[in-house]
Amino acid sequence: MSEATEHRKTWRDWVSEALSREPPDSNELLTILKAASDREIVNADALNIIYGAIAVAEMRARDIMIPRAQLVTVKADAGVADFLPRVIDSGHSRFPVVGDDPDDVRGILHAKDLLPFVTQSDHSAFAIKDYIRPVTIVPESKRVNILLEEFKARRNHMAIVVDEYGHVAGAVTIEDVLEQIVGEIEDEYDVDDDSVIKALDDGTFIVKATSSIEDFNAYFECSFDDDEYDTVGGLVLRELGRLPQRGESLAIGRFDFRVLNADSRRIRLLHLRCNR
Repeated sequence: MSEATEHRKTWRDWVSEALSREPPDSNELLTILKAASDREIVNADALNIIYGAIAVAEMRARDIMIPRAQLVTVKADAGVADFLPRVIDSGHSRFPVVGDDPDDVRGILHAKDLLPFVTQSDHSAFAIKDYIRPVTIVPESKRVNILLEEFKARRNHMAIVVDEYGHVAGAVTIEDVLEQIVGEIEDEYDVDDDSVIKALDDGTFIVKATSSIEDFNAYFECSFDDDEYDTVGGLVLRELGRLPQRGESLAIGRFDFRVLNADSRRIRLLHLRCNR
């Protein structure tokens, strides 16, 4: 077949021929698709989405949830004036409503339902029970692809994630799921899936915020307290006292941290310089 004929084929034709024999596993499928992308038969953006969709099938709710410590909740007995400033500052659209026990999730409050009260000084007519929506509870082990189907079927956008003992472990939104599919698969700061710390040529490091304090201590021969926080992201959050913005820096002990990737809910990736 001539090169001209090859280029006239659509990427669907090429993939169909490549898959005429069923790949034994997802790794070989991705290898075939990567080869198609290298030959400019499959668009790079399309390839990234396929990568993301395959990866999502292997993920559980615990892998993408917003950790409990980072949730912005509203107390069921609170008045509008008590929580409205925090709701506005957070920039979120949905908030778990809890009782006296943080594990007692009563429902979900939508920020849009609070808009009429933003400009009012008299909030006496507000009763939170009139505005909370039903809450969906899912286990940490819930497969993300199945969760996405349930989100679509129920037209729901948030679920509370619980551990095996029924305690709230975090929350997951449909945006979190979709981000896994359409987000970047690789970038200049990519860290291998089986690694949480990547050494760069200039002697600095890229560290996933989900890296455990135990692993961090072992790698850098330091002794941060893993009783107070479980992850490096938790350490940075505790020191700052708030969620940082992308590009923000801080020093903790002999380490200089800079936030490479973060959103309004969590820290994802950190750049690290070790001052010996």
